[in-house]
Amino acid sequence: MAVPPPTPVGHRHAAQGTQGLDRISARQLYDGVHERMALRWVSGMRGESRALEPGAAQARRPSLIGYLNIIYPNKIQIIGSEELNYLDGLDSRQRWEVMHKIAAYQPVALIVTKDQAVPADLREVAEETNTPLWISPKRGHELLTYLQYHLARTLAAKITLHGVFLEVFSIGVLITGEAGSGKSELALELISRGHRLVADDATEFTLIAPDVIDGSCPELLQDLLEVRGLGVLNVREMFGHMSVKASKYLRLVVHLKPLRDGELNPDDGGDALTRLTGDIGHREVFDVKVPMITIPVASGRNLAVLVEAAVRSHALKSKGIDPAQTFIDRQAHQLRRLPPW
Repeated sequence: MAVPPPTPVGHRHAAQGTQGLDRISARQLYDGVHERMALRWVSGMRGESRALEPGAAQARRPSLIGYLNIIYPNKIQIIGSEELNYLDGLDSRQRWEVMHKIAAYQPVALIVTKDQAVPADLREVAEETNTPLWISPKRGHELLTYLQYHLARTLAAKITLHGVFLEVFSIGVLITGEAGSGKSELALELISRGHRLVADDATEFTLIAPDVIDGSCPELLQDLLEVRGLGVLNVREMFGHMSVKASKYLRLVVHLKPLRDGELNPDDGGDALTRLTGDIGHREVFDVKVPMITIPVASGRNLAVLVEAAVRSHALKSKGIDPAQTFIDRQAHQLRRLPPW
């Protein structure tokens, strides 16, 4: 069977919608957090395929992870000092019933905090029922906070958008436009002016909070920028480590719109309000409205300066400073001062 050729790094493609993982197994979770949380797997290793399947929308629900709860069991049960004291206070029959009830709900994992000694019967029940049992030196609230964060990132909705994603004046800016509009050349100019590249061509965006979108670069494309005529450039090697950034929150979209023959020159006529306020709109990503500025592309326009100005203007507007509204207010004030006809 013939093997298809690899897709070129600079291949231009349309936006692709994807989802985060819709499930994560106990083994995957352990491998992802055991170094940070200093976890040790002490029992129930045959249950490594048990999976957390909350769906992206539920990944941030605290009920998925919590302290030991028998009535409303969490999928990941954290067992601290108080929980162990509770078990120690039960008689042998009650203790046996509670432990088997915990295991009957098939939790993805039980985690004992602060390196406390694991009761022998709990270890035995975990082994018998294939329930993953871990130990960590961390406190319960540290485990709870980090695991919620990790699952929210791992199981969150994801999408890949076409464009160049940069950090400009500490703001995450996605530059979009049709093929040949000059996105990569503009990005190269901005990088040479001290701004930072996150991703070229295909940026992976993750919804990490209801209105927070984080953008990062696929591993295959990290540090790379394709410019027509020059090929693929390694930005980190050319401009230094400070010229690239691993991830950034998406705050602004700048869309490049080439002017066609017969269209109005950007400085000749056009809608009066658009000329006053700029071509401002928004782009929906994960149902989040991200501000979008459309910049007409024409010969002789310094796009790098225009993008920098657009980002500065966006930052001012986010602080309540709107030059267009200031002008409108001044004009209205002047008109009110005119004598009646």
